[in-house]
Formats: sequence, structure tokens, C-alpha cells
Amino acid sequence: MKLWSQLRLTGTPYRPVNIWRDAEAAAFVRSVNDGNETVPTVRVVSPSGAESVMTNPSLAQVRAAMAD
Repeated sequence: MKLWSQLRLTGTPYRPVNIWRDAEAAAFVRSVNDGNETVPTVRVVSPSGAESVMTNPSLAQVRAAMAD
């Protein structure tokens, strides 16, 4: 909830996905978290096309990945 609130308050664009309603998203989260359904798991694709996946990141980490 903390990251979600910070993204909203700072106007940082994001697309929330409920992994308990989206089997494909749940499979992705498990694939990057050693089989665990850990949230938040954030996938960022920067303007340069670089993709990064972070588990429980801070707002600063998400924004840095977005600027990459």
C-alpha cells in the first residue's frame, strides 16, 4: 500500500495488476520471486527499452528505473 500511495501522490504512472485475479501475472511474479507471490513486484520498462523487475522497491528505486 505504501508504494501504491506514493506512486499516486507523485503522479508517477503505473498500471496495477491483481495477481490473485490474473493467473498470468501471478505466474510472472512467482517466476521472478523464487516461486513466491510477493507483492509488490514491479516491472519497469524505461524509455530506452531497458526492463527491470524489483520486489518491494522504494519509490526512489522505481523512479530511477523509469529514468534509465
